[in-house]
Amino acid sequence: MGRPTSFRFSDELQRRLDEEAAALGVSVSGLVTTLLDEGLQTRRFPGVVFRDGPTGRRAGLVGGPDVWEVIRDVRAGTGRGAARIRRVAAETGLAQPQVRLAVDFYAAHPDDIDARLDADERAAIQLRETITRRERLTG
Repeated sequence: MGRPTSFRFSDELQRRLDEEAAALGVSVSGLVTTLLDEGLQTRRFPGVVFRDGPTGRRAGLVGGPDVWEVIRDVRAGTGRGAARIRRVAAETGLAQPQVRLAVDFYAAHPDDIDARLDADERAAIQLRETITRRERLTG
């Protein structure tokens, strides 16, 4: 838990915060914390945005894939250093600076990205097991 902090918001901003928090089913404090955290991250890493999805909010590249997807490709890629970044960029159609941005973001915020990579791997394993069972049954 954090330490208590007090802010004064305009009536209009407070109304919008109240409405957004109610729509999301979160507290105003929780919403403000999320917005500030994401704002600080996007300020430090221009070109990274946060988006909603079925698995929650996650970091992504502006006009591109989620950061975790780029990191998955980087981990699976061949080569080292700049050669790996060039290869991933060529294979994905991303610009090299976008791949570097995802790598830099990951280096600063590995926990959430690692959790998404782990969840993706678990889903892939489950899908392979389902396909294997189906093939045994129908094959």
